[in-house]
Amino acid sequence: MAMPLLQRRQRSTPPYWNMHRRKRATWTAVSVVLWMIAILFILPFVWMLVSSLKREIDVFSLPVRWIPDPLVWQNYLTVWTGVHPLTLYVGNSIIVAVCRVLGELFTASLAAYGFARLRFPGRNALFLVYLSTLIIPAQLLLVPRFILFQELGIYDTLLALILPGIFTALGTFLLRQFFLTIPQELSDAARIDGANDWQIYWRIILPLAKPALASLAILAFVWSWNDYETPLVMLTSEHNFTIPLGLTNYMDDSGGFSASLIMAGAVSSVLPVIAFFLVMQRQFIQALARSGLKG
Repeated sequence: MAMPLLQRRQRSTPPYWNMHRRKRATWTAVSVVLWMIAILFILPFVWMLVSSLKREIDVFSLPVRWIPDPLVWQNYLTVWTGVHPLTLYVGNSIIVAVCRVLGELFTASLAAYGFARLRFPGRNALFLVYLSTLIIPAQLLLVPRFILFQELGIYDTLLALILPGIFTALGTFLLRQFFLTIPQELSDAARIDGANDWQIYWRIILPLAKPALASLAILAFVWSWNDYETPLVMLTSEHNFTIPLGLTNYMDDSGGFSASLIMAGAVSSVLPVIAFFLVMQRQFIQALARSGLKG
């Protein structure tokens, strides 16, 4: 009686290749769904790219023509070398973004090191007060900054865009949380060897924090690059315009706009962001693989 029961159990057990086939079919179905979602998200960017190569009259034509006929490369030439050259706006955006990223990485990492590693009375309370500034809407600070920058004489300059982005509570919070995952024993060993706080911060903490620094750099760069509200309030001279504000020059006073030129400018403005993200992503993966530490 035992043998037939054992045989039935063996026959009822699915073979390995059946399990592998079901697993493969599940992953295939999941991949198809993810690809469909990805196509849905990337479709507006494809439409933007296609529209940048169309004539003005064909941009909003229905049904949508996904292959422009004819290809109007003149749109990009007009955007980059026309009356309102995109080269000027791109240069200003790069200056502002790079300065803000470097400044925020430096100030946020110093503040995060102090809140995560240094012991002083009221440290946690001070950190909560500093963190509570995140609940203040950014729009409430525009008027005080406007008045302050006018008094300082830096209104309508790139400094009016750079200075507010150098000190951020969010960057301090993100880096502090990462610094807390770094073993305290590393700092203690360096301190026994005679290292001071600056040497510990510069030679131990920062090299191990490259993944967090790369992530914060990506966020800071994108925020600065896409910022439209601050330049709108702080700038009046066209030679200081950044890309988001510069693209408004392709609109007239009556609300009309050149859609093909705006699309060409938008496509051009996205490329530096993608390039920066790819560069920082590579550094993020390499730093994570070399760190050898897991939080």
